[in-house]
Amino acid sequence: MADYVDIIRVIVISFFITLILGPIVIPVLRKLKVGQKVRDEGPKSHLKKSGTPTMGGIIMLTALVITTLTSGIMNKNIYILMAATLGFGLIGFVDDFIKVVLKRSLGLRAYQKLIGQILLAVILAVYQSNTSFMGTKTIVPFFDLTIDLGPLYVPFIAFVVVGTVNSVNLTDGLDGLATGVTLIVLSFFSLISLHLGVDSIAVFSAALAGACLGFLKYNAHPAKVFMGDTGSLALGGAVSTIAILLNMPLIIPIVGGIYFVEALSVIIQVISYKLTGKRVFRMSPLHHHFELKGWKETKVVTVFWITTVILCLVGIYSLQ
Repeated sequence: MADYVDIIRVIVISFFITLILGPIVIPVLRKLKVGQKVRDEGPKSHLKKSGTPTMGGIIMLTALVITTLTSGIMNKNIYILMAATLGFGLIGFVDDFIKVVLKRSLGLRAYQKLIGQILLAVILAVYQSNTSFMGTKTIVPFFDLTIDLGPLYVPFIAFVVVGTVNSVNLTDGLDGLATGVTLIVLSFFSLISLHLGVDSIAVFSAALAGACLGFLKYNAHPAKVFMGDTGSLALGGAVSTIAILLNMPLIIPIVGGIYFVEALSVIIQVISYKLTGKRVFRMSPLHHHFELKGWKETKVVTVFWITTVILCLVGIYSLQ
């Protein structure tokens, strides 16, 4: 049975593998001219980031796979977590490859990415509903009860997964933002899983948290590499799958509150502009709004990290 020492060991191993892979992979990405294109309509301070290598999610995923496979804990939970994380990562990789390697600016079309995401999400939902001892029930935070979603379970879980994956993708807009927020969220899930005695999920969460921690060495401001859709879709897939295997998808809007408000800001902005011709925010997602208000990029990232820590503490309280 895993304990805190095992979790710390997994984090450290994944952290150092990521540190070692950085100087190997980043120069290769530079040689391949896998550079990020920055939108002209974005904050002007971001224009200097144009050309920074992207697809760095490969580094984190490689560290995750190596650490998990050598952890000594392999069961069906690990296989599902690996399949989901790498599956969403593959969708992101194909999108990145088309955009930055084949130089086709559109990458995968929105409907193509959505079809792939929904397919993976439905498979995950069907699997969980048929194998979990709770069936189609889910835990309700803050209340000592569960609700049975019945036939609504599969569409609900698919919505949660696709929503989370794309919300993490939207959050990945500043140096170290999505990496740091997800590091904190994964640490929460690792502690909760360990407390519940679900060692495999605790180890997997810790391994990915360690990879995020190591990736911050290269992704924190000023970023030497971006994770790209390869990393952000994989992280979103991992977070949502972990929550679903723990039968607590409703915890995501709490601990992943930053993901939630980032996505919500985009939705509000689009609806407001189409209905009234006016924008609620100076720019969406929300992190750009604060930048255009005069906040330094590092301040936005730090405040969002701190907010996530607080939200995870609330999440722990909600499950007592």
